[in-house]
Amino acid sequence: MKKTGLIAFSTLLFGACGTQKNIVDIPIIFDDQRIELTEEYMAQRYGLENDSTQIVPKMVVLHWTSIPTLEKSFQAFNRTTLPNWRPDLENVSGLNVSSHFLVDRDGTIYRLMPETTMARHTIGLNHCAIGIENVGGGEKLPLTKKQLKANIFLVEYLASKYDIEYVIGHQEYTQFEGHPLWLEVDDGYRTTKTDPGMDFMEKVRKATKKYNFKPVPKI
Repeated sequence: MKKTGLIAFSTLLFGACGTQKNIVDIPIIFDDQRIELTEEYMAQRYGLENDSTQIVPKMVVLHWTSIPTLEKSFQAFNRTTLPNWRPDLENVSGLNVSSHFLVDRDGTIYRLMPETTMARHTIGLNHCAIGIENVGGGEKLPLTKKQLKANIFLVEYLASKYDIEYVIGHQEYTQFEGHPLWLEVDDGYRTTKTDPGMDFMEKVRKATKKYNFKPVPKI
């Protein structure tokens, strides 16, 4: 699949520093099954039985995909259900992972879904978190300077639009256990994450310090 084949349309946005950047909309599948699974996830994992997929954003979580290309990263999020999901297993959600934004290695920003619709990207916090995924990551494919600039732009854009209190890296999510925003009901449901790395996070936080985001809770 060529990159141009993914593009639906683009919206011109203006950054806080007067720079211009495009956000390109390439929506992932969000059919009736995905809506149903999202509502089930919110009810089972968070106790939010309101028959809605909507969230009130309070944080932005930065990630990397560990997948080398835009096309394959998009494909990983696009399908409605997790690969090899077994619907016969109770309380095991088949909702596929997803994210609101996907940043390519050249810094191009793609919006995969509406910012106030719940995406499955961070345990315990999906009900209040906007996810930003970056193509690549890790020692073999470190995130680029263009991706860093795009993430800074997105954080500024989202902070100007919503009441964002926290900007965190995926590797920091477990530090919110016991915090009022933490809603995961399963004490055994955790994964170890290293993305997007503390160096990347420190650079994003330094560039956006004027927004006075709250510090991540200490362990």
